[in-house]
Amino acid sequence: MGRMPAAPVHDAVTAVLLHGDELYLVRRQPALPAFGGYHAFPGGKVDRADADAPLAGALFEGHAPRLLRALARELQEELGFDLWSAAERGHVAELLNLGEITTPAFAPLRFRTWFFKVVLRERPQLDLDPGEATEGAWLKVSEWRRRYASGRLLAAPPTSITIDALARDLTLAALPPFPGTFDPARDIPWVEPLAGLRILLVRSNTLPPAEHTNVFWMGGAGAPRVIIDPSPADRDELGRLYRSLDAFGVDLVFLTHHHPDHREFADEIARRYGVPLGLSADTRERIARKAGPGFFDGLDVRIYGEGDELTRWQGESVRLLAVPGHDEGQLAPMAESLAWCIVGDLIQGIGTVVIAPPEGDMRKYFASLKRIIELDPGVIIPSHGMALGGTHYLKQALRHREERESQILVRHEAGLPEDQILDEVYRGIDPRLLPLARLNIRSHMTKLREDGVIA
Repeated sequence: MGRMPAAPVHDAVTAVLLHGDELYLVRRQPALPAFGGYHAFPGGKVDRADADAPLAGALFEGHAPRLLRALARELQEELGFDLWSAAERGHVAELLNLGEITTPAFAPLRFRTWFFKVVLRERPQLDLDPGEATEGAWLKVSEWRRRYASGRLLAAPPTSITIDALARDLTLAALPPFPGTFDPARDIPWVEPLAGLRILLVRSNTLPPAEHTNVFWMGGAGAPRVIIDPSPADRDELGRLYRSLDAFGVDLVFLTHHHPDHREFADEIARRYGVPLGLSADTRERIARKAGPGFFDGLDVRIYGEGDELTRWQGESVRLLAVPGHDEGQLAPMAESLAWCIVGDLIQGIGTVVIAPPEGDMRKYFASLKRIIELDPGVIIPSHGMALGGTHYLKQALRHREERESQILVRHEAGLPEDQILDEVYRGIDPRLLPLARLNIRSHMTKLREDGVIA
């Protein structure tokens, strides 16, 4: 499987607003397509309309005018804060370009972001745009760092790195080296959006448009170090994954469900480290039937189910929820405090979920979505795509499925054959996915019969 070309890079700016030892962060609107529900510094993309004509004033000397204009525009739009007026009144003590960070090539959305440190003599009254953020707060830098370190702050690496650097030195004049660089020939890229929960972006044999399956690592500090769903696409990727696992340590390999893009090479990985392989009874039975009984040869296989403890994270239990629908044996690890839930293939951050018999059941899928929505974990983490703040995208997936079901029902009642329903309901999708879309239609029809809606 070839690698997709890197996504285009967009210029952006962000404001590190400081007043004394307090730092201002916003929690981004969960519905936003990029970093929804994350805590972040205010800012946004540089527009073509942001002119590069010179700016007057000693405070602005040495800075690219278009970047400052973009910064001022974003602060006005997002917070109702007038940077020009604040500077004119002498409220801005320091305006410093801390440097830039470019999103790594593996990310689906990429930005070249300039970080501007804005030190204020007076703390302004800010008016959040509800379309951009749900909340904003001034807190001591040390408190923001404590919240991230305790796993209570969902943040992209540039945000958490900057917070940590400021906590060590409020006079920070330049960003520390960004550790997100990696050698693609040797390394697997990984991120830690919640402290203690690492997500390795492993290239896998998954369905397009996705190219990776998230491989999760957590534990340590006396708790079992668990690697979840290791599934490299080939032996080259397996070798890169071993480099990370050798550094992190592994005490248990765990599979959320049986599909190949969640368990390829998992048996070999467990043998290499001499550790147990954990999974549900249904997942074991399906793998034995599809991959052959040799998959489990010589392995210490441990069966898990609803309510079982997988490991501990930040001192609290990580327990398993049964979430059938996409796959009958699928289990979802969740922090006991509901800080986060790894929902596997209940939703897709990239692409759409297939509900295909015999392991797929649309009625159970609806029930599993509703169960997680009602539990309302703070962060939802799918197996394909990035971590998401809040349950917005679970609710969106449920609404989407309900709309699909309604569209299928209307056409069925009008007497349309399956081929025509497929053409009308799934018009414009990747032709490679049409056979899977057909399976989704059949699963919806089965659910409608089970619900007594159609004969």
